[in-house]
Amino acid sequence: MERELMRSASYSPRWYGVPVRIFLLTFIATLLCFAVTLLLSLIGTIAVAAIRGVHPDMRVAYRHFAVPIGAVEGAIIFICATVLEIRHYHRARTLSAIERVS
Repeated sequence: MERELMRSASYSPRWYGVPVRIFLLTFIATLLCFAVTLLLSLIGTIAVAAIRGVHPDMRVAYRHFAVPIGAVEGAIIFICATVLEIRHYHRARTLSAIERVS
């Protein structure tokens, strides 16, 4: 029991976990942002069509709003996730080294 506690207390981070976390965080956050953007663009498209008195063209919401904004959001999220995960990895590695020394 004590051995398990000591092993979990002296966790040393692995570099191969960083790309996995970056990919998962980027994928999930981009999917969420795309869904919200698509919902808002569909609502806007319906509202504009109702004001003009024409049938709404839903392709506009996908082609001109949701996909381009989703791509930009995905790139921004990827950059932010990369910076944060690398920072987290370096911090965990340093704390693990300090813990081993003391």
